[in-house]
Amino acid sequence: MKMSKVMVMFILLMVIMGLSLNVMAADKIVLGFSQIGAESEWRTANTEDIKRAADEDPDIQLIFSDAQQKQENQLKALRSFIARGVDVIAFSPVVETGWDTVLQEIKDAGIPVILVDRTVTADDSYYVTYMGSDFVEEGQKAANWLIEYMEEQGRGNEQINIVELQGTVGSAPANDRKTGFADVIKDYPNYKIIRSQSGDFTRSKGKEVMEAFLKAEGDNIDVLYSHNDDMAIGAIQAIEEYGLKPGKDIIIIGVDAVKGAFEAMIQGKMNCTVECSPLLGNQLMQAAKDIMAGKKVPEHIKTIEGIFPQEVALEEYPNRKY
Repeated sequence: MKMSKVMVMFILLMVIMGLSLNVMAADKIVLGFSQIGAESEWRTANTEDIKRAADEDPDIQLIFSDAQQKQENQLKALRSFIARGVDVIAFSPVVETGWDTVLQEIKDAGIPVILVDRTVTADDSYYVTYMGSDFVEEGQKAANWLIEYMEEQGRGNEQINIVELQGTVGSAPANDRKTGFADVIKDYPNYKIIRSQSGDFTRSKGKEVMEAFLKAEGDNIDVLYSHNDDMAIGAIQAIEEYGLKPGKDIIIIGVDAVKGAFEAMIQGKMNCTVECSPLLGNQLMQAAKDIMAGKKVPEHIKTIEGIFPQEVALEEYPNRKY
């Protein structure tokens, strides 16, 4: 069957368009990103912002991998990025250790690396930049707020018993938020951490561990310091089920400044949250483009963050994007 001239022209046009699209795709920077998982509101917002920024950037092609909070999944993803010959690799490491071998493989392949949100203990020659918060500073902010608050309440000289919900064991934010908080309270001997255990950054585990704290210590707990808001929100449920009033009987401090924390503060069930912004998408795309253009990028691309006590929660809530 003969094709008409119109049909032939249409097919040729489609072929030309297809070739043009392939050339455009080839011109894009291919960014392989391995995400930890979706353990919290913060992490979900971080993923959504990175995907949004990549979709909106005509110069970036994103290859996304979800590790489901398992380091072995991230190692597989990083090696798959090498095999696919991506231009830049970015990842949020589940834990700080165990990356040297794969990072050496990435270095041997000549692929630059960006650490997003979390750091590693490997040699810093393995990565170009770390993009994210200062976790030690976040812990310090939480402790300084607590000391100032207790002094305002006339309790500055009382014995203050603190329970601590740690993040994922071995992760940078868990290690550093613990260190920063401890660095401040060590100068105040009446402030004592009486229980400390990992809640793995999840709401359900935060509730479970808080139940154990209450069973062991009961009314002896004055303060809960949680390494993220999701665990704090889980703990609030445990405190209420125990028969105490969160935010009053037990002072509650979280980290991340997610909407759920503001809702809890508006209800009077949480006292303070330290900001750790997940909205890193635009910065990540720009860093990838700068690196590929041969521009020098800072060793630490730091996010600007604040601290939000209960009294500003209602006013600030409409401004929250995550």
